[in-house]
Amino acid sequence: MLLNRGLRNRFAVTLSLALFTVGLFAARAPAALAQDYKAVLAAPDRAASDVENDKKREALKLLEFTGAKTGWTVLDMGAGAGYSTELMARSVGQTGKVFGQNDKPSEKFAARLKTPAMANTTAVVAPFDKPLPADAPKLDLISFFFAYHDTTFMDVDRPRMNRAMFDALKPGGILVVADHSARPGQGATVGKTTHRIEESTLVAEIVAAGFKHVATGDFLRNPDDPRTVSVHRSGIRNDEFVVKFQKP
Repeated sequence: MLLNRGLRNRFAVTLSLALFTVGLFAARAPAALAQDYKAVLAAPDRAASDVENDKKREALKLLEFTGAKTGWTVLDMGAGAGYSTELMARSVGQTGKVFGQNDKPSEKFAARLKTPAMANTTAVVAPFDKPLPADAPKLDLISFFFAYHDTTFMDVDRPRMNRAMFDALKPGGILVVADHSARPGQGATVGKTTHRIEESTLVAEIVAAGFKHVATGDFLRNPDDPRTVSVHRSGIRNDEFVVKFQKP
């Protein structure tokens, strides 16, 4: 009887230690698994021009708001020369996958694609309203930075584009859009002249495709911007917005 009691006591102590260890690991796990976006931005092989662009884009805050994680599959819409595409590629790591979409070939993107940081990235030349091939895997995230306004004056079916993005995402998948802010009442009418779009118009268009608007980032705001001239000629920091949507 005493032996059995001793064994039970030893078992209880062992179990308590095991539970304590598991609890300690669980308490530390969120911090250990959090994405290190500072390290992404501090990578020594990043181009000097990209590092300079980080300042204008508030890159750390933008990455934190967007939330790309290791192993995710991402589509970067309107990739251009690939600045934001590379940020996504670095954030998801070697186990992730990134598609960089442009509606026409880009020599600068092609050159960037040859760098080691873009080894997990595929260039997609496709219309905005059909941005991925039918056999593409379902996505965790779509980033759409400073190019949505371009689709307002191009031959793009925006409802179809927004629905295509919705369909491309997994349930619970995220879409993050950043763009230059137009004045109230301008809607989608000044995309070609000032390269802006009214935030409420953009939100309404994307929500109409089935998305839920879940967050807004104010870190690119500038209330001193009158928003009356092109973002390329404003002479001051442009007023910009960042919005996050989720597929239910």
